[in-house]
Amino acid sequence: INATAGSNGAINPAGDTAVIYGGSQEFTITPDAHYYVADVLVDTISQGPLTAYNFTNVAANHTIAATFAINTYTITASSGLNGTVTPAGVTTRNYGSTPTYNITPNTGYHVEDVLVDGTSVGPVTSYVFPAVASNQTISATFAINTYTITPSIAGGNGAISPATEQTVNYGDTPTFTFAPAAGYHLDTVTVNGTT
Repeated sequence: INATAGSNGAINPAGDTAVIYGGSQEFTITPDAHYYVADVLVDTISQGPLTAYNFTNVAANHTIAATFAINTYTITASSGLNGTVTPAGVTTRNYGSTPTYNITPNTGYHVEDVLVDGTSVGPVTSYVFPAVASNQTISATFAINTYTITPSIAGGNGAISPATEQTVNYGDTPTFTFAPAAGYHLDTVTVNGTT
């Protein structure tokens, strides 16, 4: 019986093993760490991912061959509204790989938080998984950008409404109203230093 194994694993006993007519012989198939048995072929016919195979009542020459594959895991990526995580959805990664995920907010938004396996890693715009050794998740939330508008009256003699600092969302169109004091008129309005 001729026994062979592909890379990343072993079959025992390996090579040619003599078996007497009517005898039996068991083979053990062992993957290396972080690999699994992909398939076992007996006389070129698939037997599936076995870790042992026993020839019984041997009456002819035979072959047994094992192949191995690296362990794989899934990373599930999701995002809230107003942004994306790429690659999105469920991707399959090999053991030990270090994939990069990009977190991109829509225009006018920013990354609020990123969770990896339920733990915050902060408002990052990319994340590199360390050597993958289990199924994992990554999710992101996004928030709208906010800005302040600070109103003021130069020299008095009038009012502006609203009169206090205003926090507004990206894309808002706030209105300010000017009212000169009695006997005065509106002379100049300056926005961000520009008349």
